[in-house]
Amino acid sequence: MEDSANIIAPSLRPWCSTSPPRPMTPNPDLLRSLARLVRGLSVLFWGLPLALIVCVQTTRVDLFQAFRGFAPAVASGWLLFGLWELGCFQKQERIWRVALDRARLLAVVNLGLSPFLYWWSQAPHEPFFGKMVLLLLLTAVLFLGELNVVLRRLAAMLPDETLRLETREFTTLNRGLLVGTLVLAAIYLGLGRLPAPPNWLVFALGLLERHALWLLIFLVLLPLAMTMALLWKIKAVLLDSVFGRK
Repeated sequence: MEDSANIIAPSLRPWCSTSPPRPMTPNPDLLRSLARLVRGLSVLFWGLPLALIVCVQTTRVDLFQAFRGFAPAVASGWLLFGLWELGCFQKQERIWRVALDRARLLAVVNLGLSPFLYWWSQAPHEPFFGKMVLLLLLTAVLFLGELNVVLRRLAAMLPDETLRLETREFTTLNRGLLVGTLVLAAIYLGLGRLPAPPNWLVFALGLLERHALWLLIFLVLLPLAMTMALLWKIKAVLLDSVFGRK
């Protein structure tokens, strides 16, 4: 994917060069697409923590329940809008478009499943609502992992070698943590369904439940925070290098 940087680098080099500027006419289409790219990165940066807070609070307190499930739907739609803004950039790049389309598909699924958070909070003993919430948790983790792939493909097209290396390292770490989260969740759900688990397994499951919050912080919130950092870093590189902000 590093070869993709050679495709976009000539278009960006007039704005990224450290040599004295030369008189030239900027490409308005390129500037327009870059402006929407920066807007999409900003939307995703603020939308990720907002969606997490809104979705969690919808299931716990009455603050968002007055909106009858619209609050998580709006938060999920906000993330979809951010990905839509990214789509105006480098439409001819097939690998970039494939990663972006997969993230968009997961965002659409999250949008469709988000009202079940409210319905499950109103009827927690309804098995169908519980299964839909579990499916939403799965697709949300997959979405965060796919968003890291999108950022990796995006950084590979930008003429900044340091940014490409940092993005590759952090996205690999993030996806590893998210895969570990899914594996632990599958093991926990599978062992919990055993008809007669041994005493040591019951003790281990109870220990896991007591420390579930800290595991969640490490395995989910840490990748979320690093993803937000990558979003901010890429946006800052675009603003500083392309638009000449200091």
